[in-house]
Amino acid sequence: MPNAEIITIGTEILLGEIVDTNSRYIARVLRDEGIDLFWTSTVGDNVDRISEVIQASLKRSDIVITTGGLGPTIDDPTREAIAKAFNVTNEFQENLWQDVIERFKEYGKVPTENNKRQAYIPAGAMPIPNPVGTAPAFIMETSENVVISLPGVPSEMEVLLMNNVIPYLKEKFTLNEILKTRILRTAGVGESQIDELITDLEKSSNPTLGLSAHAGTVDLRITAKAENEIQADKLIKPMEEELRKRLGDMIFGVDEESLADAAMNNLSKIGWKLAIVESGLNGNLSQALTNTNDSNFVGSKIISKSPSLRELNAICQATMEKYSADACLGVVLSQTEESQELKIIMISPITESDLERSYGGPPQIAPKWAESLCLNYLRMLWLE
Repeated sequence: MPNAEIITIGTEILLGEIVDTNSRYIARVLRDEGIDLFWTSTVGDNVDRISEVIQASLKRSDIVITTGGLGPTIDDPTREAIAKAFNVTNEFQENLWQDVIERFKEYGKVPTENNKRQAYIPAGAMPIPNPVGTAPAFIMETSENVVISLPGVPSEMEVLLMNNVIPYLKEKFTLNEILKTRILRTAGVGESQIDELITDLEKSSNPTLGLSAHAGTVDLRITAKAENEIQADKLIKPMEEELRKRLGDMIFGVDEESLADAAMNNLSKIGWKLAIVESGLNGNLSQALTNTNDSNFVGSKIISKSPSLRELNAICQATMEKYSADACLGVVLSQTEESQELKIIMISPITESDLERSYGGPPQIAPKWAESLCLNYLRMLWLE
């Protein structure tokens, strides 16, 4: 099976002006086609540095995919950089220029002279016409690997990747395997604790098992390599069953299921209407519950001050009355330079309780951690 590498090109990415979403999209497509992705990198708009990265990638990767730098301006250097990496010159392609002219006609415009730069590609390259933009893509082949240069505009890149690049890769590398991933989502326990419970499973070669920690949650990623989806499911199933056996209620969902959905699903089983009072979470908790579109979440109150537990209780009582709620969760996150303290109270027909927790991580992550802890508190309250 071939291995791949993704190189995103653009100084604006390095400066944090835009977020690289292309790598994520390409990575998922490659995964679905059974192609191993071993490297990703970002390089600015500099011919020499891009050329160096390309040359290094050719020594370790069968498939190199670049995105960006194919525009008409001087700071779009990908064509020049790849030509340099392959020690060739760029050549004008009349048919590509005609494609650019036609594309501009569709927009009701006439291309300027600098747009002609987009009709130049490295000598020996295989052109990929762009039906949804003005930047043609291209493929450079060696005896062992390929470099595929795609536009940086996501909508253009995605069309060319799916319509041209993937069919090309399937034929060239005789792709006959897929990679399928299933994610089990956990809450209420840390990454190191989970690792201790499943260390032996993490040594499996197919399927593989990996952990990804977030603020208050940990994802378990099961990835199987097989000839088809049915065979992949057969490999994933026993691994998932063993994880569920060992971790039990730590697992709250799979794939895209959210912790907020899990919390509200449990609440809906009882039939309580829930209100929220929060302070210090930037409205994150209320927004997460709103996003579930569950009618059992009836409203929230966001306060700027940090009340005492007694004051918080009174505010919760008033909020319950306002929204005709059966229960209310009150949350206050207080942050100082030294620590972050979380206070929670729960008022419901069957319980009135409070608890306090401390967080020692980065202060900017504290609101998300508090949100996850509160949602898991709601989820587990009705499981107990």
